[in-house]
Amino acid sequence: MRLILAPMATLTHGALRSTIADFGGCDEYYTEMIQAGTLLTNGPFEKYYLFTNPEPEKIVWQITGGKIPAMVEAAKMLSQMEGIGVDINMGCCAPDIVRAGAGIAWMLKDQQETQQLVEQVGQVVRQNNKRFSVKLRLGDEDFTQEGFFSFVDMLAQRGVQQITLHPRTKKEKYRYPPKLEYVKHLVEYIEEKGYDIQVVLNGAVSDGISAQKAASLAPGISGIMIGRAAVQKPWVFKEIASYQAKKEGKEETSFQVDLLKTGCNFVQRLQEFQPPEFYKTRLQRFFAFYSDNVQFAHHLRTRLLNHPSPEGCIQQLEEYFAAAPAEQVRFIGG
Repeated sequence: MRLILAPMATLTHGALRSTIADFGGCDEYYTEMIQAGTLLTNGPFEKYYLFTNPEPEKIVWQITGGKIPAMVEAAKMLSQMEGIGVDINMGCCAPDIVRAGAGIAWMLKDQQETQQLVEQVGQVVRQNNKRFSVKLRLGDEDFTQEGFFSFVDMLAQRGVQQITLHPRTKKEKYRYPPKLEYVKHLVEYIEEKGYDIQVVLNGAVSDGISAQKAASLAPGISGIMIGRAAVQKPWVFKEIASYQAKKEGKEETSFQVDLLKTGCNFVQRLQEFQPPEFYKTRLQRFFAFYSDNVQFAHHLRTRLLNHPSPEGCIQQLEEYFAAAPAEQVRFIGG
């Protein structure tokens, strides 16, 4: 079972990937959504989206955009770089993304237009011997299983090799549990039709127990994609592997996490892999999740979000753990 880092805007950049790699990494690292049109204009910040650290061979480039020509050219460019392949984002529901005709808008447009996108992007990706994949949701609120599978047929018939399903509709937010049964239905449908497509589940996994539960509810998946939990716990992939090893009766794989050191390492790497203009938003996004590791999460989160500079965040972390030293080291597994 592959363990995969989900694509998340402002989060899945080189600093987070390197922090995850400190704990053994994962099988695949999806990049942030790369805006196809902006990439092609060679804007001042685009190079930061193209870093491949720490394991270039495990990178998956995810592209977004509302125009077919730009998406094709971006896919052509990225599929010539190191990495596993190129993924089209068809699941993002952010209003500005949807208004631009991107993200989940591709599931809601006339299917002939989306078919052209998939056909043309897939062709350039496969020509460079890279994997072609799509990440999607179930569709709009009025989606039907018949309509969803018709969309899957279109993807399969145009060479998509992997589908990642986040089993929520367009408007369903994280307060609603994902409909994991649809991942199971998708696997069964693909097997029934004889399509050579791998299915990855995205949603509801945050530790070893939930990973095992998801795998049992959706047997046949080839991977589990983790997003927010990997920001809160950059060691979550190692935690899942440790849990699985224990269930299988293998050698002890417990480990410890130094929350101060891990947080400071992230801050230092952010300065290496992101421009100063991005420090504030990236620090705030990361620590909004990471703070949940401590007992007084709201207190630490408030302090960190109010000091969104590298120096300010390191100072706040040091002061918190100086006052609560028993919280600094966490033992996982065992």
